[in-house]
Amino acid sequence: MYKILEKTSLNPTVSRMVIQAPRVAQKAQAGMFIILRADADGERIPLTIADYDRDRGTVTIIYQIVGATTRRLDRLGVGECVCDFVGPLGRPTELDGLKTVAVVGGGVGCAIALPTAKRLHELGATVHSVIGFRNKDLVILQDEFAAASDVCELVTDDGSAGKKGLVTDALEALIKAGNVYDEVIAIGPLVMMKFVCKLTEKYGIKTVVSMNPIMIDGTGMCGGCRLTVGGEMKFACVDGPDFDGHKVDFDEAIERGRMYAEFEKHAYEKDCNLFGKGDNA
Repeated sequence: MYKILEKTSLNPTVSRMVIQAPRVAQKAQAGMFIILRADADGERIPLTIADYDRDRGTVTIIYQIVGATTRRLDRLGVGECVCDFVGPLGRPTELDGLKTVAVVGGGVGCAIALPTAKRLHELGATVHSVIGFRNKDLVILQDEFAAASDVCELVTDDGSAGKKGLVTDALEALIKAGNVYDEVIAIGPLVMMKFVCKLTEKYGIKTVVSMNPIMIDGTGMCGGCRLTVGGEMKFACVDGPDFDGHKVDFDEAIERGRMYAEFEKHAYEKDCNLFGKGDNA
């Protein structure tokens, strides 16, 4: 069992947990993920490692409360335990040799982008971060990004925090200002990553995206997380989660993600009937 040492609400739908998992912490790197079960009856879900502390033996996860499993997870408090916590899985983000990088995060994807920005900063790279949210109430990790970035641009759809606009607007403004990037790393909703890649392709900038499709076993055996990348089938759990964004078939990935929407809705409704809607429904 994996004890919850800290729990923080980052906004009304996003929470952060620090989990006691020393063996996972020893091998964790930016870009890798874990698969957990909140309880013995729960389903397995992947969550990217948001931070880790090898000395304390802890791993930090950040999750959005959107379905039955994340509601079950969020019902747990400090001192209680997560049933399963398997990892680290996947390949770490390749950062060596990068000198100037733009890190683009959207929504809860910022939790995945932050450890990458922090690691680049530790390696001495120049980091320009662009983080985007729908409105000010959903903003998370702004101070943490500012601390790890030479430039940090905050944008919101409605202009209630930072600049009004999309992450693509802010990124293109940085490019037009004369910034030359070795690489853009984009992490967030599929539609956001798709349009970031369309933008960077226009400017000939290598772009890496982190893909987080449905996963079950995390070993490539189930095939649930398959993607088409450069015309070839890849598995996000073992070949990724990072891929060349200019080669990812985003339209296929978006369509596959929608296939499970009705199932997820039924699972959420069943959980509500069993436990009540609660504060986070």
